[in-house]
Amino acid sequence: MLLIVLHELGHFLAAKAVGMRVERFSLFFPPTLFSVRRGETEYGIGAIPLGGYVKITGMSPEEVGDLDPEVARRAYYTQAPWKRVVVIFAGPAVNLLIAFGLFWAILASGSLNGASVLENLNPSIHTLVPSTSVAAIERGEPAQGTLRPGDRIIAVDGRRASVTSAMDAIAAHRCAGAQVNGCLAATPVQLTIRRAGHVQTLSIRPRYDKELGRMLIGFDFGAAAKPVGVFAAAGVAVNEMWAATTSMISNIGKAFTSSKVRHQLHSVVGITEIAHETVVAGAGYALVFAGFISLILAVFNLFPFLPLDGGHILWSVAEKVRGRRISLGAMYRYSSVGLVLLAFLVINGIGNDIGRLGG
Repeated sequence: MLLIVLHELGHFLAAKAVGMRVERFSLFFPPTLFSVRRGETEYGIGAIPLGGYVKITGMSPEEVGDLDPEVARRAYYTQAPWKRVVVIFAGPAVNLLIAFGLFWAILASGSLNGASVLENLNPSIHTLVPSTSVAAIERGEPAQGTLRPGDRIIAVDGRRASVTSAMDAIAAHRCAGAQVNGCLAATPVQLTIRRAGHVQTLSIRPRYDKELGRMLIGFDFGAAAKPVGVFAAAGVAVNEMWAATTSMISNIGKAFTSSKVRHQLHSVVGITEIAHETVVAGAGYALVFAGFISLILAVFNLFPFLPLDGGHILWSVAEKVRGRRISLGAMYRYSSVGLVLLAFLVINGIGNDIGRLGG
C-alpha cells in the first residue's frame, strides 16, 4: 500500500513540476473520509486502504473537449509529449529508486549475505523466500555435531521447508513425558539438507526450551554476512535488479506456454503469506522483499498497455514519432489484447492461492 502511494506521489510531484493541473491527490480510495483544498488541488483520505491515486486534469482527449480553455491549456493531453512521458514515468521511477535504495542499503550494511539474498530472489513474478541456510550452531544444542554452517535445509519431516514451516515442524515434536525444560523429543526431526552439492537426510532429536516455550534443535537461519562496500553494493544492486527484471519478463512469457511456471504465480494472498515469512526471517529479508515488490510494481506498470503507465508513455512517444495525434480508440484496441493477457496471469495467481489454501 505504501509503495503504491509513493508511486502516485511521483506522478503528483512531476505533474506539479511541469505545470499540469492536478485536481486531487488521495491517500486510500473512496468513499472520502476527509479532504482539504489547497489552491487548485484537493487532498483527501479515503476509507479503503488499498493504495492511493492522483487525478490530473485532461488525461483523455474526450475530457479536454469539455474544459474551460484556460484549464484545458494545463491539461495532461494538451501538453508536449515529453512532459507527459516525464509525468507518467515518475511513478515507476519512484518504485525503481525505492528498490535500488533498499537493495543497496541491505547489501552495503552486511545485514544479509549478498549471494544468499540474491539466491532467494525468485524473479518469476511471485516470490522472495527467506534463506533456509544454517548460519550458526549453538553450543550444547542437539544440532551441534550434526548440522554445519552453510547447510541448506530443503525439507523437514518430508515436507519442503521454508523458514516458517521448518520452525513449525520442529516445534510440533513432543517429549515422551512431561514437557519440562531440557527434555528430548520422543521422535527425531528428519532434516533433508544440501551440503557441498549433495543431498542427505539427518536425524536430530529436538529439546524443549522452557524459556522460549517450544522445541528446538539449536541453529540460526540465514548466512554469515560481510559488507561488500558502498560502491560495490550499488553495482550489485543495479546488476541484480536488471537480472531480476529480465528473468521476470521471461517468466511472464513462459507462463503462457508452461503449466509449471503458471502454477508458481501468486496473487496478493500468496504475496502476503510470503511477506509473513520474510518478517519471521528478519528485518533484512523483509526490506529486500519490499524492494522486490517495488521492482515488480515498476516493471508491471511499464507494460505498454493502457491504462498502465507504459501505455500512456507509448501513446505519447508514438504521437511524437508520427507528428500527429493517435486516436484513443486505436490505443484501446491495441491495449485490449495486453490487458486480457495480464488478466490471465492475475486469475491464475488467484486460482493457485485458492488451491494452496484449500490443500
